[in-house]
Amino acid sequence: MIEEHDELLNEDEGSQETITKVTGMYKEWFLDYASYVILERAVPAIEDGFKPVQRRIMHSMKDLDDGRYNKVANIVGHTMQYHPHGDASIADAMVQIGQKDLLIDTQGNWGNILTGDRAAASRYIEARLSKFALDVVYNPKITEWQASYDGRRKEPINLPVMFPLLLAQGGEGIAVGLSTKILPHNFIELIDASVKHLKGKRFTLLPDFPTAGIADFTNYNDGLRGGKVRVRAQISQRDKNTLVITEIPYGTTTSSLIDSILKANDKGKIKIKKIEDNTAANVEILIHLPSGLSPDKTIDALYAFTSCETSISPLGCVIEDNKPYFVGVTEMLRRSTDNTVQLLKSELEIKLGEFEEQWHFASLERIFIENRIYRDIEEEETWDGVINAIDKGLQPHIKHLKRKITVEDITRLTEIRIKRISKFDIDKAQQKIDALEDQIAEVKHHLANLIDYAIAYFERLKKEYGEGKERKTEIRIFDDVDATKVVIRNTKLYVNREEGFIGTSLRRDEYVCDCSDIDDIIVFTKEGKMMVTKVDSKTFIGKNIIHVAVFKKKDKRTIYNMIYRDGKSGPSYVKRFAVTSMTRDREYDLTNGSKGSVLWYFSANPNGEAEVVTIMLRQVGSIKKLKWDLDFADILIKGRASKGNQVTKYAIKRVELKEKGVSTLKPRKIWFDDTVQRLNVDGRGELIGEFRGEDRLLVINQSGVVKTIIPELTTHFDSDMIVLEKWIPKKPISAIYYDGEKERYYVKRFIIEQEGREESFISDHSDSQLEIVSTDWRPMVEVEFTKERGKDRKPNMEVNLEEFISIKGITALGNQLTKDKINQINLLEALPYEAPEEVHADELEVVDEETVSENLQAEGSKTDTKQKSNSASQEDDDDIDVDDTGQAKLF
Repeated sequence: MIEEHDELLNEDEGSQETITKVTGMYKEWFLDYASYVILERAVPAIEDGFKPVQRRIMHSMKDLDDGRYNKVANIVGHTMQYHPHGDASIADAMVQIGQKDLLIDTQGNWGNILTGDRAAASRYIEARLSKFALDVVYNPKITEWQASYDGRRKEPINLPVMFPLLLAQGGEGIAVGLSTKILPHNFIELIDASVKHLKGKRFTLLPDFPTAGIADFTNYNDGLRGGKVRVRAQISQRDKNTLVITEIPYGTTTSSLIDSILKANDKGKIKIKKIEDNTAANVEILIHLPSGLSPDKTIDALYAFTSCETSISPLGCVIEDNKPYFVGVTEMLRRSTDNTVQLLKSELEIKLGEFEEQWHFASLERIFIENRIYRDIEEEETWDGVINAIDKGLQPHIKHLKRKITVEDITRLTEIRIKRISKFDIDKAQQKIDALEDQIAEVKHHLANLIDYAIAYFERLKKEYGEGKERKTEIRIFDDVDATKVVIRNTKLYVNREEGFIGTSLRRDEYVCDCSDIDDIIVFTKEGKMMVTKVDSKTFIGKNIIHVAVFKKKDKRTIYNMIYRDGKSGPSYVKRFAVTSMTRDREYDLTNGSKGSVLWYFSANPNGEAEVVTIMLRQVGSIKKLKWDLDFADILIKGRASKGNQVTKYAIKRVELKEKGVSTLKPRKIWFDDTVQRLNVDGRGELIGEFRGEDRLLVINQSGVVKTIIPELTTHFDSDMIVLEKWIPKKPISAIYYDGEKERYYVKRFIIEQEGREESFISDHSDSQLEIVSTDWRPMVEVEFTKERGKDRKPNMEVNLEEFISIKGITALGNQLTKDKINQINLLEALPYEAPEEVHADELEVVDEETVSENLQAEGSKTDTKQKSNSASQEDDDDIDVDDTGQAKLF
């Protein structure tokens, strides 16, 4: 720490010295340093989108440009005349510009943004300006210049860039106390947005990354501070045990991505067998999975626990008038487009001035030669006499000129050679003047219609340079991945029922299930107590544990059935309830709260099953009925704190399970949300149908692949999916496809016989393609034929596919549709058909989980079944959701 001193005056031999406080010096120095880094190194200018080093590189490349490639080392050396820093920083900046494939035409190994491999040394690689850069970046006539750092050369203050270059390339920099992160945007979309702005229309800009991938721009916030972009890798399933990553998130490389996957595997978050990196020109990372592992859950786990999903926080900061300026991408594009219009105006004005000067001198030259004014100077002996003689000779002929004649004009006339005068052609001279007048008129028209001229300029850029620059990043809204649903079970849970302990370290005790270290565990004891607690090595719950499972958050389908005695000698009650949420580590009493209460019977039912149990009473007094059956299907599902229905006021000897039950819950409604491409039970999107345990989804892809799957909410769907509906096993599928080998259209109808298997129903020739597919009972199609030369077009043909071909096997070739050439096939409205009603084996009286019947059948007993229950409020917490299967417990 530097101590502050007061000013000290020392008198020595008549001199006086002043010691200044160091604090003030450091404040000024730091501010100077911070300002220098912000303005001269890290943050791009809004005028041309370049940082100083980038601008100097581009200026140097223009200096050296002769159409041929230059060694990068040579360009770096030349740039050092303008940039007062080391060659390494210049070379790195140049490689970054080159990798964006817009301004620099590269040759050699310039590195790989996909793998993260560095470029070769600057002495081995070459570069030259691209045609696009030469077109939009340079124009010395409208460039403002300043002296270089050593005063020996001139460098541009800003390059006259006539394109939103900063948004196309993106920009990132960290200064002192300030940073910027402008994400790259699509070339074509930027031009379209500029045109819309010039037409006074609204526009929206979203980033487009060179590494492609999938991105959710919901919270992009126009690229301002506080926004966020979520980017995901493109992951697909190659087969049941292999996943393939073909696109990676922006800001990652294949190496960093693989490292994050291996790290998640080591921590037990995901489970993989091995991983292969086959990346070359395109990304290909193969992830091999162990047998029996769900590919869909693994994809979600990759998004949840690895760099397959990343979050990017944009920050739009640029330099304007030598000050940092925070601005959104919409305003950046407006500023850039308006700046382009002004540059085009300046360019046109300069061009107009040049044309008018050419017209002025061409007119003077014609007057000078045509009227033989050059003869007037033959007798003049002085230079002033020559000038005056020519001026006097011109005066009668210059009324149509647009400006006065100057001494410089006359001097130029004296420089015309005799040879040119002798070969002067009046007609050609007039043609030249006429052509100049046309050019002047054209430029004036452009200046009068400047916006239309600018729009045409942008459209020309799009036409000439837009090919191959289509959007790479897919825009999609993401469904959040619940980590607890996709985490791999990486540890084992044990229980000591008598002593009341659960945990992962009790290896000598009873094994319960596999779990993850982020799961919550729900525990029930014989005294009717319940608790949810975090997985730990050893946790005390309470003695006489009867049920342990992984807790499932907001689970309305897992129903707990229970019979308990109230107090030491009170009546017994029956209740059914779900546990959707609660406070962690809090003990809940599921009985009426009386001391000495105990459970007679308990079961956990993952799909709301309602079993039948036998109640047996103790022989006390004159009880006539000592045994009867109780069906849990007759009990209303209430809150966990409800008292329940009275079973009997007499002492129960025991309760036995008589018959396992079926689900008392309604079939589950499932929707498909096309926005996020996921199934859900929350009512978002299109209703697919109501599903019971055995029901499946029918999925058909454009590639001619059909499969039936269990409707799990974690399922991922291919981008070429064209049919998604509830599968009816006896309902035929009709298809028309083009066979690439036979070059004919074929019709087939088939029924899926092997559920759960992925099968192709078109031929495997590379040119084969699916034309029409229908899941209607009686589909109709219209065939439009190709017109043959010299003949009338055949009338369209309507085909009833049910009558055209009978149902065959899925591998059958089918029947040829027609021998004539087909132009188009259209699917018409299907014929009416009354589909048979679905009959399920478990089609019993299905009881709604919200309104279960309260009837209690206690045959012949004198039990009081008067209902006395209250639904208790349930307290929410950040609970965990994992599947579980319950088993009945008898006491």
